[in-house]
Amino acid sequence: MDNSKQQKVLVFDFGAQYGQLIARRIRDLGVYSEIVPCDLSASEVREKNPSALVFSGGPASVYAEDAPSIDPKVLELGYPILGFCYGHQIIAHTLGGKVGHTNKGEYGPAELHTKGGALFEGTPESQIVWMSHRDAVVEVPAGFTVAASTDVCEVAAMQNVEKKIFTTQFHPEVKHTECGKQLLENFLFAICGLEKNWSIDNLAESLIAEIKEKVGDKRVILGLSGGVDSSVVAALLSKAIGKQLICVFVNHGLLRKNEPEEVEAVFSRQFDVDFVHVHAEERYLELLRGVDDPEQKRKIIGTQFWKEFFNVAQEKATDGEPITFLAQGTIYPDIIESGARKTGGKASTIKSHHNLIPFPDGVSFDLIEPLDHFFKDEVRALGTTLGLPDSLVHRQPFPGPGLAIRIIGDIDSEKLRILKDADAIVREELDAYNARLAVETGDLHSQHSCWQYFAVLPDIKSVGVMGDERTYERPVIVRAVESSDAMTADWAKLPHDVLAKISSRLVAEVPGLNRVCYDITSKPPATIEWE
Repeated sequence: MDNSKQQKVLVFDFGAQYGQLIARRIRDLGVYSEIVPCDLSASEVREKNPSALVFSGGPASVYAEDAPSIDPKVLELGYPILGFCYGHQIIAHTLGGKVGHTNKGEYGPAELHTKGGALFEGTPESQIVWMSHRDAVVEVPAGFTVAASTDVCEVAAMQNVEKKIFTTQFHPEVKHTECGKQLLENFLFAICGLEKNWSIDNLAESLIAEIKEKVGDKRVILGLSGGVDSSVVAALLSKAIGKQLICVFVNHGLLRKNEPEEVEAVFSRQFDVDFVHVHAEERYLELLRGVDDPEQKRKIIGTQFWKEFFNVAQEKATDGEPITFLAQGTIYPDIIESGARKTGGKASTIKSHHNLIPFPDGVSFDLIEPLDHFFKDEVRALGTTLGLPDSLVHRQPFPGPGLAIRIIGDIDSEKLRILKDADAIVREELDAYNARLAVETGDLHSQHSCWQYFAVLPDIKSVGVMGDERTYERPVIVRAVESSDAMTADWAKLPHDVLAKISSRLVAEVPGLNRVCYDITSKPPATIEWE
């Protein structure tokens, strides 16, 4: 990864829910980028030897007592800088401009009127951008000029051409900003003079080398679920350290139908590692008995997950070779939805994540999380590069707590049986639907193909009629979404005949069901999962 190491964009994280999309868009354009804490000092920035800096948005006001700030000397280092939203405001505030709390905010699409300049080169004078703010820059710092405005925001963009500092109140990183890609290209290639020299191939080589260097001759234990994320981590570690890796498959009984058997068949044969299958189904069912709160479910499952790991690690260490590292398939959406920003941001907690529960006292594992700065589709591309089969690379995303958070309310063996059977039918029919779309469009990931789809079992019953007799059974909810990175998602516009077939099969083939509902809520405002 020599070229990408010579060329690097640092993205300062001020706590925006979608801040990582900035780094993602930059990588999509062929330039390596990485997230850093917003309070990085000037000397620390200089040590990283970046080519340019980008300041993300964030939820705070620059005048708030606990507002994220920057080392003012960072702005004097001479690197080209691009700031968005809060990044735009903190630059103005730090350099002596004024930020005010306006009477009227802007949220969503807004019409931008540009005044020219390098950042807007090749874009129309009037263009649609995505705004999300109440505070706004009302007076630019010395040396800056206004580069664009909206009807509500006079300083929608500002620039200091001599210092190569360009900032916008709107968000070029989101797809709703119609010229956002062009603006990023203008900054990276015209203003900074960078080249397209980074790819997933570079990433694989770099990660394997980093793992080798970090692990040395020590041993690593990995929770291998059979999902995309842990599988890619297993492939990376396998290529880097071989049999120093112990893959532990904790079977909590909450996986999809037939999945435990599939996981063991694939990973005990494909990887030349120490594979351990832990049968913990009954222990989990007993621990979850009577628990209906989703956060409590996650915590119970996460805590037991660690205990199972520690037991295996202790057993494996009896030969005098302790396990030094714990590897995990944590990816970036897991981190931002947990509010556990490793980069110093302050995103609010949406839900806890089993990979991010702290170690109990006395545990000495060091963490290895090579995918924690990457999105799901990037992880899939990396898996293909590493030679994983398509059946693994394109496997459905599946939450760590498994079906426990797709059963609303408490969990028992009967509910698990119903949901496993229902989920298998939903996936079978929508697998077939995606396959037909691929044939019709010639694209495996066409615009309306389903990215994730599953069944949810609510904690209610409904009246029905079967065979001229009244029934009082459970409804099932079908969830299918279109997405690429799990950060945003739209509900899948499935044809009526597909929905009809799913509904008729569910009611006919799954005892205990008598009604089918389809979830037509996008993310946001909903999440993809129900709990």
